[in-house]
Amino acid sequence: MDTVTTTELPVQVVEIGIAPGARLPVKSVEQVDAEAGVGLVGDRYHGTRHRHVTIQSRTDLEAAAQELGRPVPASGTRRNLTVSHGPVPTKPGTLVRVGDVELQVVRLAAPCRLLDDWLGPGAMRALHGRGGTVCRLLTSGTVALGDEVIWDA
Repeated sequence: MDTVTTTELPVQVVEIGIAPGARLPVKSVEQVDAEAGVGLVGDRYHGTRHRHVTIQSRTDLEAAAQELGRPVPASGTRRNLTVSHGPVPTKPGTLVRVGDVELQVVRLAAPCRLLDDWLGPGAMRALHGRGGTVCRLLTSGTVALGDEVIWDA
């Protein structure tokens, strides 16, 4: 019997988080409406110019947890979408498709200095280079748990 590695499996959305305001708790949801040029409905960045959606990888969270010596929950980083595995593209202009919604990478998402307060000392350092990416929404639709995620090479 052949073993399937995670690199052979499709990348999927495994967690979705929205926060209605700065410093308010992130709420885990099964799906969220995405509005082109506006953001995720109900999220604190809805209506901002470019910071519509943030994406991180469970692979990066696991590596940060290994370095930190304790779990790094997806909601603790305050990112919107967590994907199952692999590196998340950070090059500006890269196109990303999540289900039927298209996004474009704006920039690398740097870890917030408040992570040490929320997750414990050393969290910001452990997430350096693992903070994911910031995207703008190019099309509208619904993003749901299990949606396949595809980015251009």
